[in-house]
Amino acid sequence: MNTISPENITLDNPDLYLNRELSLLEFNWRVLQQALDTSVPLLERLNFLCISSTNLDEFFEVRVAGLVQQIEIGDPYLEADKITAQEALKLVNVRAHELVEEQYRVLNEVLLPELEQESIQILPRASWTEEQTTWLRDYFIEQVAPILSPIGLDSAHPFPRLLNKSLNFIVSLVGKDAFGRNRSLAILQAPRALPRVVELPAHLKQPGEYKFVFLSSIIHAYAEDLFYGMKIKGCYQFRVTRNSDLAIDTEETSDLLVAISDELTQRNFGDEVRLEIAHNCPEEMVDFLRQECGMGHDKVYLVNGPVNLSRIQQVCALVERPELKFKPFTQGRPSGLSANKDIFSYIRKQDILLHHPYQSFTPVVDFLKSAASDPSVLLIKQTLYRTGAKSPVVDALVVAAHAGKEVTVVIELRARFDEAANVALASRLQQAGVHVVYGIVGYKTHAKMLLVLRRESNHKLRHYVHLGTGNYHRSTSRIYTDYGLLTANKEIGEDVSNLFIQLTSLGKVAKMHRMLYAPFTLHKAILAKIEHETTNAHAGKPARIIAKVNSLVEPEIIQAFYRASEAGVKVDLIIRGICCLKPGVKGLSENITVRSIIGRFLEHTRVFYFENSGTPEVWAGSADLMKRNLLRRVETCFPIDSKRLRQRVIDDLEIYLSDNTQAWLLSEDGRYHRVERPVDAEAISAQASLLAAMEKTF
Repeated sequence: MNTISPENITLDNPDLYLNRELSLLEFNWRVLQQALDTSVPLLERLNFLCISSTNLDEFFEVRVAGLVQQIEIGDPYLEADKITAQEALKLVNVRAHELVEEQYRVLNEVLLPELEQESIQILPRASWTEEQTTWLRDYFIEQVAPILSPIGLDSAHPFPRLLNKSLNFIVSLVGKDAFGRNRSLAILQAPRALPRVVELPAHLKQPGEYKFVFLSSIIHAYAEDLFYGMKIKGCYQFRVTRNSDLAIDTEETSDLLVAISDELTQRNFGDEVRLEIAHNCPEEMVDFLRQECGMGHDKVYLVNGPVNLSRIQQVCALVERPELKFKPFTQGRPSGLSANKDIFSYIRKQDILLHHPYQSFTPVVDFLKSAASDPSVLLIKQTLYRTGAKSPVVDALVVAAHAGKEVTVVIELRARFDEAANVALASRLQQAGVHVVYGIVGYKTHAKMLLVLRRESNHKLRHYVHLGTGNYHRSTSRIYTDYGLLTANKEIGEDVSNLFIQLTSLGKVAKMHRMLYAPFTLHKAILAKIEHETTNAHAGKPARIIAKVNSLVEPEIIQAFYRASEAGVKVDLIIRGICCLKPGVKGLSENITVRSIIGRFLEHTRVFYFENSGTPEVWAGSADLMKRNLLRRVETCFPIDSKRLRQRVIDDLEIYLSDNTQAWLLSEDGRYHRVERPVDAEAISAQASLLAAMEKTF
């Protein structure tokens, strides 16, 4: 790391910024550390290992694939740190190899032995008993072999085009095939329909025991049955990861729905970006696979275990041991807001702030269901980014359309890895008579908005609004932390109505009263608010900033934080994932702390606190502090005007800043270190504290 001397502190100095790709890998490293945290239940630790594997898959499919593309087209891909795509890829390869090596060390040396102590075993072939071997052979013959298609390689059977992240085997053969020709290599692809982990039946284990076998072990054990008359010298699993970003020219296509549907069929066959192979595969076979897949040595990962760690997640689901999992919890609900209460009357009296998953998502569903069935409701408009396959939100929209209400839905078809689900969702809503649009060409619609227009008893029309920091997805609302605001505020209602009109008509918004929105006002407004705190600090007035987001990348925002720190503003950043700002740089960012909370729930709230000379402002929104969110997406940011609710959010932020059990602090070198709790200090977990508090009502 370059030393930053005071004379080098100019805001265009690349040494003042951390690399975003390496920062994202550091987040994944923190997730992996949860698998080593003995305060976390054992099966949840295994789950964290699987999450780190899934995260790394997506990192290669999207981020590494993007770097490779930039190199191929000759684009240097320079961020604020001025590291080129070529340099970034080299750094990423080194850190990713370290991360993968640690994943398999954690699995083999820590988790599997501890699981075995709890009578939960994943059995290697060498330990199978005679009875188990007989059952597994029958399983192979009856369930596996019929759907396998081994490919003996020759000029008529070339190396196949492998599905993205599919389980495959390279088989070394000796002997002649049915046509009298010597055969040396074959490829065997495991269909995705087969479970990657197989549980042994009750008669093959003692009561209370759980015994599993990897599908790869079963195929390895009996692969010779597929090559009758030949002998197998070796059988080695491998997996290819491909570029999974959809390549769609939104300016050229006339129908985005059709274009995305067509492109989805090619997602599994993008360019290769990573090759994982069993660690005991002979070097000549590794080279063969590498050459067939067009890979350099740095893209090959030799692994001591299953090539897809995330598939072990099935074990967590199959083992019924509550004491080895997180304790179930009951989500809270605002006091007085019962299921049969007139929710419109309640919202007219006061704003409702929901904090998921500590509080239930049900009031949002109830709000929408009430709107769908209420004859006084004339119109419903909603944005949908991710909703889930079986969504009560979508069901309510269909009911509303069938009831003759005006229903408009803005669906973001390009929500990564949910494109297929959103295409199907769009078709269902259109068939129900809903007006469906797909957002703005060139700008993802990431805002979370729900608008209901109702004719009140006095015949006046009133807007009711829900705004959120997360998606309208009931399942993820139990594992993602998010805020949701229900309000009948007139100005906010008009702002949301104007935004929906812009999304459908593509016209300009004449006036916004209270809300900030990207790509037009949000970026400038956040810069102005940071600058206002800086000015106040220079004037000796109270000045403080707390920002809680998923990512901080945008250079102008980072520079504004640096200027604020130099002026004496205390800046506390709570950032789950990527952070390109360097805290603690002498003479520049000594007043900035960056912490990351990694725990049971995925931190997803985006909220901003500005001291404002003793008259605090609190804002919440859908956007992270990244160029794409602030300048290339449709995002919203809304004020928390209620003094009571504003104080609630401030108290929540202070709990996160007090966390000494699940918090990590970022150092100037880009690495994170656990917050060390003094021996005599009370243990504070922000998530546990909020969970305990929110099970009560507010």
